[in-house]
Amino acid sequence: MNDLITREIIQFVDEYTRSEKAHTRWLKPLTGFADAEDPSFLSLKNAVSPTHAMPKDLLAGARSVIVYFLPFTKDIALSNRRSHYASRYWAQAYIETNRLIIELNAYLVEFLKQTGAETTVIPPTHNFDTQRLISDWSHRHAAWIAGLGTFGIHNLIITENGCCGRLGSIVTNAQCSPSKRPDTQYCLYKYNQTCSACVKNCVNGALKTDSFDRHRCYEMLLENAALYSKEGLADVCGKCTCVVPCSFTNPVKDYIDKAQDEHSLGK
Repeated sequence: MNDLITREIIQFVDEYTRSEKAHTRWLKPLTGFADAEDPSFLSLKNAVSPTHAMPKDLLAGARSVIVYFLPFTKDIALSNRRSHYASRYWAQAYIETNRLIIELNAYLVEFLKQTGAETTVIPPTHNFDTQRLISDWSHRHAAWIAGLGTFGIHNLIITENGCCGRLGSIVTNAQCSPSKRPDTQYCLYKYNQTCSACVKNCVNGALKTDSFDRHRCYEMLLENAALYSKEGLADVCGKCTCVVPCSFTNPVKDYIDKAQDEHSLGK
């Protein structure tokens, strides 16, 4: 079932990318799977919010949570490396990826229905408490439980293909095999404190190595939303994810591979 669902997601995104529906282009998606009974979901009551939903709150009889990462092409991230505000290309990618996630989720519901499974979808964004700025379903934490990567100090998931992209998740009663979670950090700062590029990139001081002011961050998102209001709802920034070591790859793996190569050469 895992391979079948993964193939369907890859094919859908590939066809969507080649269609005329969007200007944004995406790289090959990554997919992870979690057991709906994984006790890590219960830990989110402490890590995220006491009101964080459990998979069975979203679908009675839930067996699996499917999470996917849609990586942006590098030109989208590179467009967002300068200026205090998010680039128009980055804002557009956010809006169009939300649309893609909604359509992909609808497709997966119908696809899984054909196998006899029931599925519920979760909005890609804007399903959070605007006072606390906390959602009762975290795609990021679901991605961690589903083995897609680990958290960086920018509070985003770093996958094997970096963090520049968007996450989507669905809950289903289809039986999927849980993905193995990484056994090492993907964030260089958490691994050996050799990087804090995301903190340096933060344009309004919301992000520190040891703290994150979500309300100050949200103020920046709203500034960009106002700037691009004619494009759609683009409450984004993304500076902490663009042109940093974890933008497009797992930097810890790169660091380890480089160290091993240098050791083998006697450096």
